[in-house]
This record gives sequence, structure tokens and C-alpha cells, in this order.
Amino acid sequence: MQYRRTNLRWVAAFEAVKGILVLATAAAAFEFFHKDAQQAAERLVGHFHLNPASRYPRIFLEMASNLTNIHLLALGLGALAYAVIRLVEAYGLWHGKRWAWVFGMASAGLYIPIEVYELIKHVNAAELILFLANIAILGALWLGRAK
Repeated sequence: MQYRRTNLRWVAAFEAVKGILVLATAAAAFEFFHKDAQQAAERLVGHFHLNPASRYPRIFLEMASNLTNIHLLALGLGALAYAVIRLVEAYGLWHGKRWAWVFGMASAGLYIPIEVYELIKHVNAAELILFLANIAILGALWLGRAK
């Protein structure tokens, strides 16, 4: 019984961390509302001494230049909704609620076909890590399932 509870709490902690990180992203999106996101992105790239002409900083800067208030609002609200869902799931898993177990299995399993497709299309470390992490979460949830 303790083993099952440990599995659920491990997944609950992981989901809580995801929720908190995305909540911070929502806060950042709302922070840039009515501000110059392009200028802030340029300062961020400069702060980390990144080459603005290289691939990822360039993509980041191009995205920031196209952000409007409506885009920031949509990003912030979407991130807020996702964070609430993850935190509610984490609460339910931590307390061993069956609804949270079912929701966790469904939400983790939803990504598997997409990740398999991406791995078939092009194998890379990031995709493989995401796939293995979701398999580990599904395994932990399955082993920690409520009877």
C-alpha cells in the first residue's frame, strides 16, 4: 500500500512542478502586457550573452517581435488554465483520489501517439526524453492505482 502511495506522490510532485513553472510563465506573459516584448527579449538574449544571429535566439526574437497584447493575453490565459489543471491533478494524486488517477492516466497517455509519431519522423534526444518520461509517469500511475 505504501509503495502505491509513493508512486502517486512522485507523479503528484512532478505535476505540481509543471503547474508552478507554467504558472510562472503565465505571470510573465501578463507582466509584458502593454510593454515592449521585443525590447525585453533583446535584453534577455544579451543578458545570457547569446548570439542573436544564431538559430534559437533568432527564433525567440522573431516570436517576441510578433507578440501583441491579444497574443499575450491568450498565452497568459492558456498557461493559467493549464497550470490550474496540473495543480488540481497534483492535489488529487497526492491525496490518492481515483478521479485524479484516471485524469493522470488519460492526460499522460494522450501524448504517447504524438511522441511516437515524432520519434518515427526524427529521433532526437529531447523527443526520446519526453517519451520516456511519459512512459515512466504512466508506469508510476499504473503501479500506484487505487483499488
